[in-house]
This record gives sequence, structure tokens and C-alpha cells, in this order.
Amino acid sequence: MGIQITPSVLNADLSRLADEVARIPSSDWVHIDVMDNHFVPNLTLGLPVFESLARATDLPLDAHLMIEDPDRWAPAYAEAGAGSVTFHVEAAKAPVRLARELRAKGARASMALKPATGIDQYADVLGELDMVLLMTVEPGFGGQKFLDLVLPKIRRTRELISAAGLEVWLQVDGGVSPETIERCAEAGADVFVAGSAVFSADDPDAMVQQLRKLAAGATPHG
Repeated sequence: MGIQITPSVLNADLSRLADEVARIPSSDWVHIDVMDNHFVPNLTLGLPVFESLARATDLPLDAHLMIEDPDRWAPAYAEAGAGSVTFHVEAAKAPVRLARELRAKGARASMALKPATGIDQYADVLGELDMVLLMTVEPGFGGQKFLDLVLPKIRRTRELISAAGLEVWLQVDGGVSPETIERCAEAGADVFVAGSAVFSADDPDAMVQQLRKLAAGATPHG
């Protein structure tokens, strides 16, 4: 598995969501941020909009659930056609059970960690996952500045994945841009969520390709 670029529609024109996604055909995934105004201080789209977008694009959808009680709500996104569903470990009551349920419904199971949440305590859970998402900003709003303090955690997560011999993807989300993506790739990330950098570009798809090239040139693996 090589470098993957996953633009976030949080920074797209949400009134023209299907058209915006059509502007990024080179993307590996489309990242959909679902926020409930409880787990994070923002409210975005929910399951009905997600289902509509799934019908409007052939690109695989990556659902990032920044919500309370993902144990209850996350499986519905797998049923709605998400190729990958990410829940926050800070909100999940039974992360292993939830990961197994998502996989049983045909989605990749992903666990997200906020910047201050350590990875070592979840080392034994990695084998239940298809991807780990490390937030490189505090979740809730797009356009935030990348937090370099997360880089050591990216390196540590990659070490744990490699030591266990697992094929777990390592995703970063928050402030990813041409100025920061190489640092993330060098630290061991291989899946990159970019919102502002892509949708504020004159040519969003060209930016997707530029980000992929930068990350591939900096990655020490794969």
C-alpha cells in the first residue's frame, strides 16, 4: 500500500458537495467529517447527507465520526456504504467490539486519537484495526495550524505497527499541506487528510497529486 490522499470536504462548498467531490478525481478517498456539537464544538453533516453523497460518487468514502456514542451510530455508516469508518477512542465504550462490528459490516475499522491521547495504551488493540488516525489538530474545525508535537506519536505508532507485523494504515488529519506533509510522511504516516490545502487551491486535483508526490518523496517505507 502506497501513499494515499484523502481530501476532507469540511472545507469544500457544502452547498455543491457532489460537484466539489467531482473536482478531485485523483483522490484515493473522500474524507467525510461527521460532528455532533457534543464530542466536538461544531455541527456538520450526518447520515442522510452521507448516504446522498455515496450515491453521487464512485470514490470510496472515509467517514470520520467526531461524535458521542459511536458504538451506537458508527455501524450505520458502514451500512450506508462507507469504505472506512473511524471512531474516536475517547468516545467509544467498547472499541474492540465496535471495530469488529464495522469489519463484519464490510467497512475498514479505524480508531482516532486526539493530540493529547497516547498510543501505547492501545498497542494491544492495533490488531483489531485497519487504520489508526492521529489528529494533528484539536478536532472540530478545519483550517487549523498543524501541531508538530504529534510527530513523535506518529513515529511511535509506526514503530508499534511495524513491531507487530501488522498491515495497519496510519492516517493524519489536521493542518496537512505542502508545508507539513513531508514531516508526517517521514515520521511514518501513509494516509493524509487535507481540507483547506485542497479545496482552497485553484486546481484541487492538481493539489492532490502534488501532496501525493511530496509524501512519496519523504516516506522512509513502502
